Amino acid sequence: MESYQELKDKKILVLGFSKTGIAAAKYLANLGANVFLSESGENKDALKNEELNNLGIKTEFQGHSEEFITDAEFCILSPSIPTDAEILTRLKEKNIKYFSDIEFVSFLNNQKMIAITGTNGKTTTTALVSHLLSKKYFAPYCGNIGISPIEYLDKNPDYFVVEASSFQLSYSQTFAPKIAIFCNLTPDHILWHGTIEAYFEAKAKMFRNMDENSFAILNYDDEYTKKLGKELNAKVYYFTLQKPEKTDNFVYFENEKIYFENEEIIDIKELQIVGSHNVQNAMCAVVVGKIIGLDNSEIKENLKSFRAIEHRLEFIRTIENTDYYNDSKATNPEASIVAINSFIDKKVVLIAGGRDKKTTLKDFIKSVKERISKVVLIGEATGRFREELSNDGYLNIVNSKSLEEAIDIASLDKPDVVLLSPACASFDMFDSYEQRGEAFRNYVLSKK
Repeated sequence: MESYQELKDKKILVLGFSKTGIAAAKYLANLGANVFLSESGENKDALKNEELNNLGIKTEFQGHSEEFITDAEFCILSPSIPTDAEILTRLKEKNIKYFSDIEFVSFLNNQKMIAITGTNGKTTTTALVSHLLSKKYFAPYCGNIGISPIEYLDKNPDYFVVEASSFQLSYSQTFAPKIAIFCNLTPDHILWHGTIEAYFEAKAKMFRNMDENSFAILNYDDEYTKKLGKELNAKVYYFTLQKPEKTDNFVYFENEKIYFENEEIIDIKELQIVGSHNVQNAMCAVVVGKIIGLDNSEIKENLKSFRAIEHRLEFIRTIENTDYYNDSKATNPEASIVAINSFIDKKVVLIAGGRDKKTTLKDFIKSVKERISKVVLIGEATGRFREELSNDGYLNIVNSKSLEEAIDIASLDKPDVVLLSPACASFDMFDSYEQRGEAFRNYVLSKK
């Protein structure tokens, strides 16, 4: 795989009829490879399947046949395939290597890879880094954010700014980006990984792969990532909300300002994104800008012009002095805690609930009791959330049958903020967190 031409006429297997799988199949077919795309589920998009077949890509559904697997040079996996899937055992038995789309891109463009991982904040940080670089460079954001980096290979970007999920990184044994950011670590996807330690190691692997010519940007306020920094060969930069004793290789927060080492970069009042977590996201972008060679004025101006992306503490509008925020991407309690703690000395009504991930609510309830004036609950999680909140002494709770009704109930108190930050998945009432966030946005915008 040292050149694109090496793939011509080679048999390549792609697993998963997903955005990642489809992008990989198209790219490989355009290189002249013989592409076999195999999906264990049903064909739910006949038009897309027809498009692939017209490109000469062979497809199969409801299983992985020997015909598709045998003699494949390698396999690109969609990230949702579980690590204990039977197909992976079959690939190992046949000595067929498999890896993620981001690792495949890194084989070809490793020095252009900027990777961002973590439990919460990685999507905003990915978009923010891309925005920061976009005035000087073609640096599209991609990866777990919804666009495979494979889709940009023909466009020759200066940098690939990749949101890297733990699923993708699990299948990226050698992935070692030029710059990597670890935002934080809290329990999530434990059913998939088995333990929080396995979840951490999936994310930490790319940092361990990096050499002394690479740069790791780590959260000094997180015990997992702080400890990781001592084990790496890469040059390490830390970000922290406290001023460290020694500021070398630190970006930090003091007196409402962000500093890189001892250089003032920006007053956070000039940012258009709110909350301490977004201060941390901005810090990560600052370090990337400094590594790449932007001057402080360029970094500051680009930070000032960045707006929150959809469904991530996204400001929608103000109605009669009440601000409405869409944080539908908060699909676990830890993410909701971050949003709740973004509003200090404000009267906030929280809309929460959905499909319960059954993770602990202890810290979530603590933040609710400290900062939330009322909770309006929706979806399947209503019963457990109400019971645990009530048992801990928080009683200002209202159940709602729909998101629209919840918004109306939340608005009745005329709070400073109505915050949708569900702490749950969306799949009980919506097809995705995006659909849930769009429903919130559309209804708020429709209100008189």
